[in-house]
Amino acid sequence: MTDIQPLLDALNAEGEELDGLVAPLDADRWTLATPAEGWTVAHQISHLAWTDRLAIIAATDPDAFGELLAEATASPQEYADAGAREGAGEEPGRLLERWRTGRRKLAEVLAAVPHGTRLPWFGPPMGAPSLVTARLMETWAHGQDVAEALEVKREPTQRLRHVAHIGVRTRDFAFRIRGLPPPAEEFRVSLSAPDGATWTWGPADAAQSVTGPALDFCLLTTQRRHRADLSLTATGEDAERWLDIAQAFAGSPGPGRKPLSGG
Repeated sequence: MTDIQPLLDALNAEGEELDGLVAPLDADRWTLATPAEGWTVAHQISHLAWTDRLAIIAATDPDAFGELLAEATASPQEYADAGAREGAGEEPGRLLERWRTGRRKLAEVLAAVPHGTRLPWFGPPMGAPSLVTARLMETWAHGQDVAEALEVKREPTQRLRHVAHIGVRTRDFAFRIRGLPPPAEEFRVSLSAPDGATWTWGPADAAQSVTGPALDFCLLTTQRRHRADLSLTATGEDAERWLDIAQAFAGSPGPGRKPLSGG
């Protein structure tokens, strides 16, 4: 049985870090453009508030979520963009409070989900611990966009292990949503953690592998950086392909980011 509380604590800490970036902003700075095309700081927070609300529905009313999922399937990107627009024009203080309230409610709801229960989501159904990890990954990724808009350098934390974990676990998903057969064998993924330790997944004697800094791997799998701007090494043809298409988030294939060099 997975103890969900440490995951909830990590999710809360990730939310609080991002909250600390946006809470002091005046209204004009909420309209700053972020690296996500067409999305301001307000769009990023609105998206997180909207997705938290959907996660609450998934955990408390699966039938109602099923109706939302059917609506989203028709046009996944437009559905997500509409969720971001939903609160982007809202008064910043009100949007911030709505996001905070949703974060607290989501933590309460997910803590109460019985062990073994599978919750619907925008991909395969998952247990509450996996949904918490997915929310942490999204909070970190959208927080990265906000930090870049504000020209703030965030120090990587040990919470990146959760983001990296979901990046590893979604390997086959990244292939399937592009109509490609997933590799038959596991890869060895070996990442340098912020504290100097090494985080590993997969068999030590795997023929194919990925190595590099954990931060770079997280930036890649959340599609916040182009591979050309990261210090990641792939060994093996399938591992090379994975680094070109890696995607930790559910939904249709993401366009990724252009190289910072412009190439």
